[in-house]
Amino acid sequence: MKQSIGPKAIIFPTPVLIVGSYGEHDEPNIMNVAWGGICSSAPPSIAVSIRGERHTHANILKHRAFTVNIPSVSQVRPADYAGLCSGRDTDKFAETGLTPVSSDRVHAPYVAEFPLCLECRLIQIFDLGAHTQFVGEILDVKANKEVLNREGQIDIEKVEPFSFSPADGGYYRLGAFIGQAFSIGRKD
Repeated sequence: MKQSIGPKAIIFPTPVLIVGSYGEHDEPNIMNVAWGGICSSAPPSIAVSIRGERHTHANILKHRAFTVNIPSVSQVRPADYAGLCSGRDTDKFAETGLTPVSSDRVHAPYVAEFPLCLECRLIQIFDLGAHTQFVGEILDVKANKEVLNREGQIDIEKVEPFSFSPADGGYYRLGAFIGQAFSIGRKD
């Protein structure tokens, strides 16, 4: 029998997403966002939810663009730092030693060192109470060559993304391969 623990914002895994945006004077900024994920395959789109008082919130509204960067396990410290202070007061790139790169497709920076970047054009905004959900059309995905397989596709084991646990506030590695999607469930 299951036990009720009440309504909570919990789902597993919760990806660690580092959202890049430019400030009022085009200063690059990053923010650690836990509430987000793919929300459409056509057009390819991602949604991120951000509180209205956050610096990134205003940046996305102003420039109508953002990036979503995926860090590796080895980059947990700078990824966590991106959520510890405000870009209004702190140059997070300088503090972490990360390198901002201007996106080719949108007016937003991405993180050179993180293995994956999604360049997103803002297409929808939803006010959801404590958060605003920004939906971005993914105009390009950039991947560091080291995380690509022989076929030029992203290899999740090389990316080594990690997730956030809203239940205990911890970061966790993703597990091992367990089977091929859209195949393992078929009856032989």
